[in-house]
Amino acid sequence: MSTVFKALSDPTRRRVLQLLREGPRSAGALSDQFNVSKPTMSAHFAVLKEADLVHAEKAGKSIIYHLKLSVLEEALLGFVHSFAPGAPARATKKATAR
Repeated sequence: MSTVFKALSDPTRRRVLQLLREGPRSAGALSDQFNVSKPTMSAHFAVLKEADLVHAEKAGKSIIYHLKLSVLEEALLGFVHSFAPGAPARATKKATAR
């Protein structure tokens, strides 16, 4: 779940996901929506793929991205349910003094 929230932490990546809600798009078409370099967009796409939020499909010389909405929904529901009454609290490690 943390990789999903890392991916969602950036406004550019959130906007990419919003654009993909309208349907699959090529990397070029997505990149054209932003005022950043192609290598920067490639890095954003890599984070989204690592979080399993998008699926990349090779189509000739293009890469077509598809939104994996079920992964996003599952992560968000899991997060919400972790705060439900009766949900077990997670133990955290305390920092040790040096």
